[in-house]
Amino acid sequence: MPQNHAHPAAIHHGFVPPYVQDEVEGKLEEDVPASDSENIADNERAARSKAAEDAVTAAAPGVAPPATGTGRREVYDCQNGTTKRLVGVRAEGEPETDDVDVTTAYNYAGIIREFFSEVLNRSSIDHRDLDLILNVHYGVRYNNAFWDGDEMTFGDGDGVIFSGFARSLDVVAHELAHGVTQFTSGLIYQDESGALNEHFSDVFGTAITQWAHGEDPDEADWLIGDEIMGPDLYGEALRSMRHPGTAYDNPIMGRDPQPAHYDDRYTGSADNGGVHINSGIPNRAFYLAATELGSTIDAARIWYHALQFLPADASFAQAASQVATSARIMVKANMVPKGSAQIVRGAWRAVGVG
Repeated sequence: MPQNHAHPAAIHHGFVPPYVQDEVEGKLEEDVPASDSENIADNERAARSKAAEDAVTAAAPGVAPPATGTGRREVYDCQNGTTKRLVGVRAEGEPETDDVDVTTAYNYAGIIREFFSEVLNRSSIDHRDLDLILNVHYGVRYNNAFWDGDEMTFGDGDGVIFSGFARSLDVVAHELAHGVTQFTSGLIYQDESGALNEHFSDVFGTAITQWAHGEDPDEADWLIGDEIMGPDLYGEALRSMRHPGTAYDNPIMGRDPQPAHYDDRYTGSADNGGVHINSGIPNRAFYLAATELGSTIDAARIWYHALQFLPADASFAQAASQVATSARIMVKANMVPKGSAQIVRGAWRAVGVG
């Protein structure tokens, strides 16, 4: 049976990795005045440190979360402050406003909700019709977006390095997918389990984007975060699932540190033990599996099935084993093509995990 985890303590999952934030903040001091990014980033780092200390108890097995909402969307305007749910600007079924960020956040949340329902047979983020709360215009030129365990929050970007985070389907899908992981396996946001946490958000982020655009694996760009790059970073992205380590290389952000093979994994303590860095390894495995299967959706269904059976402290090896097991189960149920188990095992072996 799937793992039954308590609702974990809120952990701040920022879209822009801390090592990119550190690079960018220095440039902002020179180029973009009056930004909240640095002060808020300091709070984020403190929250991540506290989350790492509490991670083991936060994800302990317990009683399933109580029934939640009706799956409705609610968009709030923070008015460039840091108070969430400040001014309600659009609720489910209400007419469109002239605010682009409100419109895109609302529309993308609807696409994501539809994907989880139609493709994965999941009722909202928590499978209990959780209401989708979305906060836009957070902070002054705030260069990030985050899921905090209950709701989504988007900065406007500085307009130079990053643009509005609510305007990217990749971003909205990635961050809401952290909630799916939270309410299934509860993967601890540290070391390999944390990298898997980031990985599953990239998996759902790219699957939803490809599904919405009607793309096959060979047509997709497999880039994460390319839509939020500002004028100085056109052509760059935060991650490449096809070729980890190649998403960016510029004076503003530095060079993409993601490895594509387990032998090259990061073993330091930064980034919660490399949760954003090492996610490139399983990301590459997913890309290989999806392209050989000829269907990102089939691959996403296999990964989603596996996510529900992973322990909170899962390693890459445990994830590879469970993904193969899930593929076998789904082949037997005629849910994915024959040979899927062999394909996913080969994909994990290709990145040094088996």
